[in-house]
Amino acid sequence: MTSTMAGACPHCGWPDHAEPFRVVSRHVTAAGHTAWIRCGCGSLQVRVVDERGMRVVSRSRPPAPAGVREPCGSAGG
Repeated sequence: MTSTMAGACPHCGWPDHAEPFRVVSRHVTAAGHTAWIRCGCGSLQVRVVDERGMRVVSRSRPPAPAGVREPCGSAGG
């Protein structure tokens, strides 16, 4: 997990409070809602929106380029 304190994606610099690139899913909670957002760089982030406002609580790295990824089932030989 990458730090979420910067206020912007650490991979591409897109501001956290800007319009999300793509909403993957949104779920209503007792306190507000949780949204899974895909950044333009491919990073996946989880945003919580409640009475305190919007905050990014988790963020992944962008996916590795296709030539760098391990094929399925390759870890173990």
